[in-house]
Amino acid sequence: MTKPLEIPPELSVQQLQQQLKSGEITSEMLTQHYLERIARVDAGKLNSVRQTNPDAVLIARSLDNERSSGATRGALHGIPVLVKDNIATADSIETTAGSLTLRGCIARDDAFLVTKLREAGAVILGKANMTEWANFISTDMPNGYSSLGGQVKNPYGEFDVGGSSSGSGASIAADLAVVAVGTETSGSILSPAVSNSLVGIKPTVGLVSRRGIIPIAASQDTAGPMTRCVADAAVLLGVLAGRDPQDSATKGSRRETDYTKFLEQDGLRGARIGVPRAHYWDNVTPDQRPILETALVALQDCGATLIDADIPTAKAVSDAGYAVLVYEFKRDLNKYLRSLERPYPQSLLEVIRANEASFATHLRYGQTLLLASQAASGTRSKYYQHSRAEDIRLAKLEGIDAVMGQHKLDAIFMPMYWGAQIGAKAGYPTITVPAGYDANGQPVGISLLGSAYSEGKLIQYGYAFEQATQARKAPPLEAN
Repeated sequence: MTKPLEIPPELSVQQLQQQLKSGEITSEMLTQHYLERIARVDAGKLNSVRQTNPDAVLIARSLDNERSSGATRGALHGIPVLVKDNIATADSIETTAGSLTLRGCIARDDAFLVTKLREAGAVILGKANMTEWANFISTDMPNGYSSLGGQVKNPYGEFDVGGSSSGSGASIAADLAVVAVGTETSGSILSPAVSNSLVGIKPTVGLVSRRGIIPIAASQDTAGPMTRCVADAAVLLGVLAGRDPQDSATKGSRRETDYTKFLEQDGLRGARIGVPRAHYWDNVTPDQRPILETALVALQDCGATLIDADIPTAKAVSDAGYAVLVYEFKRDLNKYLRSLERPYPQSLLEVIRANEASFATHLRYGQTLLLASQAASGTRSKYYQHSRAEDIRLAKLEGIDAVMGQHKLDAIFMPMYWGAQIGAKAGYPTITVPAGYDANGQPVGISLLGSAYSEGKLIQYGYAFEQATQARKAPPLEAN
């Protein structure tokens, strides 16, 4: 086996591809480097990687052989990638959503996005830990905890790690892989991306196929990139996005063939950015406020025009809660579970009963959301249909669409990730970018929210902001 190479920290996809092309490193060396780093930095400490792929080195070696013969598959050829533990991989890695009830479960088929990653030449390095059942098991569940994987820690310190893509966030912040894939229903990419000082992209619902991902709710579910820089997110999104004949939400997808074309340092010039203060700034702390105000100045310095643009439905969207998710979860999870073989649960009810049978280990924080979803009367009920219609009206039609149209906005600025809920209910995309750190060293980030399929614009604006501010710093890990 090739001796692990001392590789400089936090290299981007482009930098690594240059070294792979020149022969300075190989994918096998790179993969060994990350596996060794996971064992040294993560195990028993950050707890962000749930399981590594025992075949990763062999896959990397095979991709090196392809490269040496003059063939490369694309921008991710030979690049180690982590995927969240609710994304199916048809290999020897389990797919469990962090649940002891699914321990040992091996998927029969790759998720559609995993197929695309493999076709692009990515090395599936392993599965990232996560908040159990994507944080839809109990209202008392802390971010980053799962009964199977334990508690994910924030590499920046004793701060909230965010969730539910907690391991995807912490692992990339700690440089345990090049990029990671997270999933989101409402904040599950954006929250850990901000909490771990990363770039996160929550795409338009339908841009990325959900087939093979353990679901919460089809109306809001998506997967997306979590990376250390905007350029890496653009590369990864280009691989993940695409139409899937078995996911109807992707039928009308407007995918760009190359998101890296939006990486423009002058990309904010002329952009009209709305800044809704009411509701979304209520939880901004005194330490965070000057950092966020400085970020707004940076946007202006980059040529953007800022417009005060409160969203009149903001509080109503928040007050509406998550009724739609409660109703859709049982329907969508039951469909996924029926694809599993015994002895694994075939329904939400069987999950609940299995948890109850091992209460001490499986239900440290209870299962109030599972019980609520099981008790819900179904998606044909008038209450569900009314709730879904209200979400669309408040978040989309009279919310984001109305304010963007009224002020002719290109995007909406949100502090931290606090616009996640309205964007999720509308099905619209958001990018997060690091903006700095408070007095205690806790990461502070910004979000830019856009209309459907505006990922290219958001990447353009996020990249210009990132390049102008250079705000991100690596976490203070001793092992670095």
